Amino acid sequence: MNTLRSFALLPAPTACSSPGGQQAVPDAAVPAAATPADPKTVAQDLAVPWGITFLPSGDALVTERDTARLLRVTAAGRTTELTKVAEARPDGEGGLMGVAVKEDQLFLYYTAADDNRVVRYRLSGDTVSDPKVIVQGIPKGGIHNGGRLAFGPDGYLYATTGETGDRQLAQDKDSLGGKILRMTVDGAPAPGNPFGTLVYSYGHRNVQGLAWDDEGRLYASEFGQNTYDEVNLVKPGANYGWPEVEGKGDDSRFTNPIVTWPTSDASPSGAAYLNGSLWVGALRGERLWQIPLSDDGSAGKPVGLFNGTYGRLRGVAAAPDGTLWVSTSNKDGRGEPRDGDDKILSIRP
Repeated sequence: MNTLRSFALLPAPTACSSPGGQQAVPDAAVPAAATPADPKTVAQDLAVPWGITFLPSGDALVTERDTARLLRVTAAGRTTELTKVAEARPDGEGGLMGVAVKEDQLFLYYTAADDNRVVRYRLSGDTVSDPKVIVQGIPKGGIHNGGRLAFGPDGYLYATTGETGDRQLAQDKDSLGGKILRMTVDGAPAPGNPFGTLVYSYGHRNVQGLAWDDEGRLYASEFGQNTYDEVNLVKPGANYGWPEVEGKGDDSRFTNPIVTWPTSDASPSGAAYLNGSLWVGALRGERLWQIPLSDDGSAGKPVGLFNGTYGRLRGVAAAPDGTLWVSTSNKDGRGEPRDGDDKILSIRP
């Protein structure tokens, strides 16, 4: 078995093995992380802000998972409700989740009555209209609904899905559960997809964050089960091992993560790339993880920031002004709400 080092914040690196002999990934020879400035509150009194994306104006579109509201939030903190998605069925870990924008097209990922789906709208000013379901039949459940949407540097729309607790869906390439999907704006498989379907990668438990670095490499944050959470460097057609492997394994059929944490330190959610680092919000871990990345895409030692200060952190997005917007998730039924929760924080690295 390999003997590797844990990324938990300890005085010195220590071994951290699971019953299957997996270990956390070692530090890479990359620059150390720098400490960002103290956050400022952009908006507050929200309810489980889940997805954040930015418009060319610098305003953000924000989804609330449990109210199914889509909000416009300005840098000055003015919040306007654009619509409430009547078809969304918030329940458990489902609801209104991912949001992405391309020109005058708005894309939302939400849990409907019978499935999770991706829906395209027209966005004109504050008017949201002309809904069209472009992907349906994504498995839904009380847990592990995935939900992240983002446009990649290739111009195609990516969506993350969960296996809804039905583990074998992750290994079934004919299922949309436990996958990263890649599509055109019409919901068709993007050209070059490895299997000629929507599926871009598989063997995922519940991917919650997507981010690309300056070289166009895709990173995904993913919930583990009882031992390790992870960040993966995603390649088309790769199998990331769930449910056969949690964390790092020694089976050549599966692609190992570049970062793992003990689940108590992470439950990694939203992710963004900025200033040479990957930034990942942690729910159970109640901190913002900064992961320095090298020129070849390998990861340095993660640094946990604001540990416990703001509670559960879910959404993470890079703003046009060079800051990070990070949302709390203390009203999601698993946190302890504080004054002003839920909030969106602005952090300048």
